[in-house]
Amino acid sequence: MGHTVALNFEDGVTRFIDCAESESVADASYRVGINIPLDCRDGACGTCKAFVERGTYHAGDYIEDALTDEEAAEGYGLACQMRPKSDLVLRVAASSDACKTRPATHAGAIATLTRLSDTTTAFTVRTEGKPVAFLPGQYVNIEVPGSGQRRSYSFSTAPGAAEAGFLVRNIPGGLMTTFLDGAQPGTAITFTGPVGGFYLREIKRPVLMLAGGTGLAPLLSMLDHTASSAHPVHLVYGVTHDADLVEVDRLDATAARLPAFTYSTVVADEGSAHPRKGYVTAHLDAAHLNGGNVDVYLCGPPGMVEAVRAHFSAQGITPASFHFEKFNPSGVVAGSA
Repeated sequence: MGHTVALNFEDGVTRFIDCAESESVADASYRVGINIPLDCRDGACGTCKAFVERGTYHAGDYIEDALTDEEAAEGYGLACQMRPKSDLVLRVAASSDACKTRPATHAGAIATLTRLSDTTTAFTVRTEGKPVAFLPGQYVNIEVPGSGQRRSYSFSTAPGAAEAGFLVRNIPGGLMTTFLDGAQPGTAITFTGPVGGFYLREIKRPVLMLAGGTGLAPLLSMLDHTASSAHPVHLVYGVTHDADLVEVDRLDATAARLPAFTYSTVVADEGSAHPRKGYVTAHLDAAHLNGGNVDVYLCGPPGMVEAVRAHFSAQGITPASFHFEKFNPSGVVAGSA
């Protein structure tokens, strides 16, 4: 029996490999030309130590100098000994370049193109072969046809979907906006990835999601991927103007599907008739912060990320984890786990 192993490298590049239960992750990686660093194959050096963010595995045989009991309890394993019992997500302590790999390139065509509002366009891409593999929340670098330039967009659909979806902020004269204005279903498109350390981890405690504008996209991907949750998941979705508020029907459908999920929307424009106005930080209830025992996922412009940081500090709250992605209207610019 085989399983899929996601290798997330230090530079954010993620590669997916197939690994049989009878082979080690290191052997499966080397089989496809991905050279995870190692100085032995006997569990003696510890060079291939990786953090397992999701999944179960046989740890294999190793000595204390290579992997301590404390490290194993925290979730670390040795790629040269690790044999999967399920799909795995591993954080590899090396760059993709050092491991002799690079982001995958995918070719496809636009399947659907929808103007959600005056300010936002959604489009989907059907790729050649099987659907693109990625971790929910990650992004790709899309080559804008005819320009020789790339723009970064997060997936707005779950991994495994027949068509990969994206949300684009409409910017007059913008490179991607101009392209989409003239595009039609069937237009060829290519992209590289997936990339990024902003992705959904195993839900072990309450989750707070914060979205700014089209920063909603990766959070939609995370929510679509979530089959169930024993812990509450709350989203605060903030926009500047009423026209920026899109995909609310999808959020309603998610709330109907996931009993643990709730959400609220916020519009910054003081002239809006929306019942909740201002910035997302003004609409964070103490219950959503759970005294700091909460995992936070935030995708929005840099100013929003810094405002949320300042709000947590002012409230004396240190979340159990804080994962964020900063972006500007033309693409993702920086992220962190």
